[in-house]
Amino acid sequence: MRLLYTLALHLYALLIEVASFFNKKARRTRWGQWHTNGILRDKIDRKAKYIWFHAASLGEFEQGRPIMEAIRKRYPQYKILLTFFSPSGYEVRKNYDGADVICYLPFDTPFKVNKFLHLANPAMAIFIKYEFWYNYLAELKHRNIPTYLVCGIFRHDQLFFKWYGGWYRKALQCFDRLFVQDEASAQLLATFDITNVSVCGDTRFDRVLEVKRQARLLSVVEEFVGTDERPVVVAGSSWPRDEDMFIPYFNDHAGIKLIIAPHEIHREHLMDIESKLKRSSIRLSETNEQTVADKDCMIIDSFGLLSSIYRYGHIAYIGGGFGKGIHNTLEAAVYGIPVMFGPNYQKFREAKELILAGGGFSIANELDFSALMEKMTGDSSFRQNVGHIVSDYVQQNSGVTEKILQELPLVSR
Repeated sequence: MRLLYTLALHLYALLIEVASFFNKKARRTRWGQWHTNGILRDKIDRKAKYIWFHAASLGEFEQGRPIMEAIRKRYPQYKILLTFFSPSGYEVRKNYDGADVICYLPFDTPFKVNKFLHLANPAMAIFIKYEFWYNYLAELKHRNIPTYLVCGIFRHDQLFFKWYGGWYRKALQCFDRLFVQDEASAQLLATFDITNVSVCGDTRFDRVLEVKRQARLLSVVEEFVGTDERPVVVAGSSWPRDEDMFIPYFNDHAGIKLIIAPHEIHREHLMDIESKLKRSSIRLSETNEQTVADKDCMIIDSFGLLSSIYRYGHIAYIGGGFGKGIHNTLEAAVYGIPVMFGPNYQKFREAKELILAGGGFSIANELDFSALMEKMTGDSSFRQNVGHIVSDYVQQNSGVTEKILQELPLVSR
């Protein structure tokens, strides 16, 4: 089976090479991997000890980031090697100053695996949440390089647990320890005699708390919110289907203000949003502190501000729930405000737990949204109580980074 797996990866690599002539993402993957060995030769200090972190993409990077930064601060004798498989992760974080060397991870074929490990020579390897590359894991074990999984989460429908997945499950046995997010993952692994497991939670809670501490003060948004008592709804990472639901409600209810931070900010989408609005609005790029006080809606037409903007909201609507899945709920939850989202949230543990706790709400249609908004805006004590539940949930789930660090064999100077 391992041979078939390796042959399949060779075929996948060939397909990527062919696709690179037509597809930008495939081209970036191919060229990025082609440069990896050169980056390692030029930048790896052969006298230093490297801890290798692998993140599939941007989301996994954010989960590994608190651990990387804690190690860099407390154990400066180690250097950090960070790899990505997806261009959407590498291109955004290729200049991240929390790592010493950043590159693409080559395909999981034996020759490339051995070449990568020879050049990188890591003292420890940490995989974040997903991507269980069989040949990398087997070779790390063969070389006696301590290997860990952090923020892992397992479900019955994964290949490991299928009747035909026993060969692939051997990849999990290559880890010295698996740090998982929940007890259900640990119990599932235990049924297959994988017991070197610690239930630690999700480092994203630590990350959003740090982001909150570093949140920017945005005077123009503060001026827009003003001093009146109207609740402010922040709609983050919204898509057209989300906007079709909350904009009509906003149009008919002068008692609320709205901040929209759409997931896509191209010209056509912004114009579509503006065409739906019947109350006064302004784009962030057009504002100053004198132009926003009398506006009812602000449209955020730039990236990188949403995590700071949530602080100005009283209610958060998280987009994506009518598509492939909701976006980051914790970015809003860290500010202790109620969060609502569409029906496609089942793959997101924090969303399910917030619903059970009474701090999160799934909206199936316009009627659901309207009923919940009436309750939120009409009963400030209810809204505040929900906010307290959300805040407590985030605090109670923090401290994951510390738990993981205590179990990693890191040597203090």
